Amino acid sequence: MNIERLKKLLEGVRKGEVGVEEALERLKVLPFEEIGPATIDSHRHLRQGFPEVIMGEGKDAETIAAIVERMIERGENILVTRLNREKADLLLKRFPGGRYNEMGRTFTHLTHRVEKKGKGKILVVSAGTSDMPVAEEAVTTCEIMGNEVERLYDVGVAGIHRLFNQKERLFSARVIIVVAGMEGALPSVVGGIVDKPVIAVPTSVGYGAHFGGVASLLAMLNSCASGVAVVNIDNGFGAGYVASLINRL
Repeated sequence: MNIERLKKLLEGVRKGEVGVEEALERLKVLPFEEIGPATIDSHRHLRQGFPEVIMGEGKDAETIAAIVERMIERGENILVTRLNREKADLLLKRFPGGRYNEMGRTFTHLTHRVEKKGKGKILVVSAGTSDMPVAEEAVTTCEIMGNEVERLYDVGVAGIHRLFNQKERLFSARVIIVVAGMEGALPSVVGGIVDKPVIAVPTSVGYGAHFGGVASLLAMLNSCASGVAVVNIDNGFGAGYVASLINRL
């Protein structure tokens, strides 16, 4: 149950438009609800300002659909991450109002308009086009959490003039997410020229000694630029969520 629906329900009880028993019936799923193999945290929107996010990886399509259906019934906006095309097709058929971002592997479905809660703009930067899937996961997360989002892709250090040519966009953002694989140098460069938080996202894009993203992760953790924080490998969702929290402050 989201905050606005709860306020409306309580106001209805106060005015006598909704009976106590009816209100109890609607509230009985708090703080969680068990549906088959899943236990939905129906209290999360009230605690954290955003409903539970469904990770599609490792779940079968029917389980995901059951969770989505129940959350829609409760008036929640839906975000599913790490969703492949086959599972997405089932969700799109079951919930035709949904949208699938194939690049970012995210599925979204809105039961109500997304309220703009961000105080400024979040800029999502990628070093290369190979990093775009992780960047797109971050973009979708930021958008559904009520932020204005801009993309700045393929501006890595191999052609650093591409980044400097966009410095006004860097300066105008309130929070910056920087996604990079290979040697993971881009967040340090961005962090050295801006006066706002930089959230670094290492990706698993790289050759053998890159160790599936570990090289980028360690490089970002050892950044000499102040103001750079790091999330886990390929964690575009985590970066988008943290950026959204910062942008609400």
